[in-house]
Amino acid sequence: MEAKQHACTLEITVISGENICVDRTPIAENIFVTVRAESLNCCTTKMVSENGGIFAWNEKFMLDIPMHARSITFEVQCKKYKAARPVGVARIGVLDVLFCRNISNATENNDDGVQMLSYELRGWDGRRNGVIHFSVRVVVPPPEDWPASYEIKQAKEEMKMSSSGLFEHDQVMESKKNKKKPKILAYKLRVI
Repeated sequence: MEAKQHACTLEITVISGENICVDRTPIAENIFVTVRAESLNCCTTKMVSENGGIFAWNEKFMLDIPMHARSITFEVQCKKYKAARPVGVARIGVLDVLFCRNISNATENNDDGVQMLSYELRGWDGRRNGVIHFSVRVVVPPPEDWPASYEIKQAKEEMKMSSSGLFEHDQVMESKKNKKKPKILAYKLRVI
């Protein structure tokens, strides 16, 4: 039996959550977080209760990202009435986490490569329901033959600045706009 291949491994620390409501009530207890990357395998924090509007977990996990995964899901749940009930979800693109791309609320510590992130939670009905704070560090980087490697290379190129101060990607897009589209010739076939 062949072992499953993983694209990379991330060290995720679920730090805290704030302004999380259950049944539109700010007082809640037995709140926990489940983290997964488009897989049946998941990591789950311990259950905590609110302390001054903040839920503090401070739990660290090693999360293997499968080759097919495109996002990481943080699902905040509440154990109420003998069953776990989803309270809020944040779904983050794997490439956004790996390259801190399109994330305006991220800070990176260059010494150990840890990115501190905060994401808004949404309920299943689409309503805002608090914020989750977590950190990410790449433990095992993605391989070159990963299906998303083209996107990774493109993301790295977008991060480089050209001598004129524009992103190289912007210059390529500008040059594509100036080119004319090729003409398509159509031929009629005559049936005899």
